[in-house]
Amino acid sequence: MAVIETTGLTKVYNADQVPVHALRGVDLTIEKGEFTAVVGPSGSGKTTLLNIISGLDEPTEGRTIVQGTDLSTLSDRQLIDFRLHHIGFVFQAYNLIPVLTAIENVAFVMQMQGRPQKECNETSRALLEEVGLADKINKRPSELSGGQQQRVAVARALSSKPDFVLADEPTANLDSVSSGELLDMMLELNEKEDMTFVFSTHDQRVIDRARRVVTLVDGKIDKDELRE
Repeated sequence: MAVIETTGLTKVYNADQVPVHALRGVDLTIEKGEFTAVVGPSGSGKTTLLNIISGLDEPTEGRTIVQGTDLSTLSDRQLIDFRLHHIGFVFQAYNLIPVLTAIENVAFVMQMQGRPQKECNETSRALLEEVGLADKINKRPSELSGGQQQRVAVARALSSKPDFVLADEPTANLDSVSSGELLDMMLELNEKEDMTFVFSTHDQRVIDRARRVVTLVDGKIDKDELRE
């Protein structure tokens, strides 16, 4: 079953001045359970593609359908609610709330969903244990290493029970050991939970672990490689 379908995605910035064509007619389908890396040189359109898939940006032309919902039919308020319940995010800069502990950061998204506090606490604790941070639940981001902060971010992304996780350069600020451990953990979650991951990355370590590699060049899909 497809969780993401894009048809003819085109994105032009500064259309009234000197136009910048970030995407040029991208057709892409992501099936449930995929572990996909979207790669390409800087300016190839990787982050723009992820932003449009998530509804953070709108295409100039084309459609994005997520779990059967055409994002163009949703209001701004509906888009926010849709993201909250359907899409998990992992960012390059972690984006944790500095004053909250690890368990509070993970619980935050569930609280926004209106889930009971007891469920938020129990789920957050279980997720932090799953990502190897059972002994760090009461630590604030400043007390954690970069790799540990990104593990908290992954736990937070999973806490909403999303249809898929979008990870934009998640290893960019990590050393090689932390990157490898994080990616192996995400791959294990993919295999064990059938969780769908879509990465935007330059990192060869992500590319080596991906089961599908989609290469963008000048806003178009240049290659789409499936691996065993």
